Amino acid sequence: MPEHEAPQRPLPSLSEPDTAPFWTATRDHRLTYQVCASCGEVIFHPRRHCSACLSVDTRWEESAGGGTVYTYTVIRQHGQPWFRSRLPYVLGFIDLDEGFRMLAEIDADPDTVQVGQRVTVGWDDRDELAVPVFRVQGPDNADPRRPSPLRGSASRRQEPQ
Repeated sequence: MPEHEAPQRPLPSLSEPDTAPFWTATRDHRLTYQVCASCGEVIFHPRRHCSACLSVDTRWEESAGGGTVYTYTVIRQHGQPWFRSRLPYVLGFIDLDEGFRMLAEIDADPDTVQVGQRVTVGWDDRDELAVPVFRVQGPDNADPRRPSPLRGSASRRQEPQ
């Protein structure tokens, strides 16, 4: 009887020219965003131009990874096998301290997440990149019911102190 492989996390393409620099930086656990050199607008998600002034003169900056939960939802159903294996999990919009907002998983017990809560980025390491996954700052609020992408022996990730 053939063994079933564990479901694999869907990953972005590193060949997409607008987002490739962002995903390449994640290999080194660097959360990056763009800033317009013409008008100073903070740009996220990665793109070829500034959404405020349409300039193509942008530069990459590195975020410290701290932010606040703007809003969140608990995912209780999912059709994709890898995500289905993690149910329930928290998905939220995070307001990063540098002035941009991103959608990401929050590795926490769904009953403990709150709007306005401070979070910090952690990493789910994969072969060619790492996926940003946020953790609640303070005591370990990770969901004890399931293995976390931020905890595990087959990882090169560094836990926030």
